[in-house]
Amino acid sequence: MITPMRVFVLIFNAGTDNEGIHTIRVSDRNKILMFESEDDALRFALMLEAQDFPTPTVEAIDAEEIKEFCQSADYDWEIIPENSALIVPPEVNVEQTDWKPDVQEESVPEKQESQQQPEFSDSELERIRRRLEGLL
Repeated sequence: MITPMRVFVLIFNAGTDNEGIHTIRVSDRNKILMFESEDDALRFALMLEAQDFPTPTVEAIDAEEIKEFCQSADYDWEIIPENSALIVPPEVNVEQTDWKPDVQEESVPEKQESQQQPEFSDSELERIRRRLEGLL
């Protein structure tokens, strides 16, 4: 089978430091699904969301990049041809992901908060507020 140049994969927390790619577990191996069709990838993402899984982003990516990633991470991969039989996510999901679904900014310890100087003094903020009100 010839691999298409561009495929679609599901990414969680896209564009963040906590980004994760969707894999399915087959025995003791992780497999990345590479969709030829963006519509098929979107349908699969919606089915995941219906299973109360965090909503993934569908991203177009070079198939060779994914294959290289799979080799480096010791993952398997599978190309899902366009207009093939509907792929359904497994009913059972892993208990713990390698990425955190709801990453919140780490809170600054109270000690550090009190040591940080405000960017503007109260008088400067008041002056800026008056100028902005004057513009209205």
